[in-house]
Amino acid sequence: MPSRPSPAIFYGLNVVRGLSVVSLLLAFASSIVVLASDIRAVNKSQHEPDVNNGACGYVGGSTVPNQAAGVFWAVVNRLFIIFQLVFLLLSELSWPMAFFDNFFPVLGSQFGLGALGVFQCLIGAAVLSHHSDTFALVSAFFLFSIGCLNIALGLIFREGAKRKRSIRIWRNGGDDDDGTLPMHSGDLGSPSFRPSLFGGKPAAATSDRGFGFGSHGEKQAGLKGT
Repeated sequence: MPSRPSPAIFYGLNVVRGLSVVSLLLAFASSIVVLASDIRAVNKSQHEPDVNNGACGYVGGSTVPNQAAGVFWAVVNRLFIIFQLVFLLLSELSWPMAFFDNFFPVLGSQFGLGALGVFQCLIGAAVLSHHSDTFALVSAFFLFSIGCLNIALGLIFREGAKRKRSIRIWRNGGDDDDGTLPMHSGDLGSPSFRPSLFGGKPAAATSDRGFGFGSHGEKQAGLKGT
């Protein structure tokens, strides 16, 4: 049975986990703010085409490039970032972990924190590479920093990082059991079956055992007059 992780490692990893959740929430909120700000700036540019339009290749006061289909791709990029942030947030909250284990295992319970950190760094770098307001820049820098920390923890603890920070495993004393009862595939009447493992009492031993329905059983039945 795996041993329970030390308290320092358990609490340390969960502190980083909490900071990771906070950074994802901040990046999510800032992405919504930037998306709304970009839409307002584009609407304003359509009514006032001579106000800072084309300055530095961007629509004035936005992250929208002043080029063909720039508005479309800027909105799509921001929506992709929001979707990825929600995806990473659910992974950090371990819900639904069965979905990640089956369909996106690099964020599942059998992998460490390295992949999560890489995704966080990529999103943070994508936001920091554009001119944004202070809230978005600070949130992206915080997300990038936590991503670097998660990469480092992934290299140190490798695939055991999520097990060491698991609250369920900590409560079970290091046992990663799912709570199901053990199963026995053999004959219930065999000596290897011990009902005490399931909370019951062992049956009393008897010397009178059945002989089946073969010729030997018929012979024994004839001797007993049945």
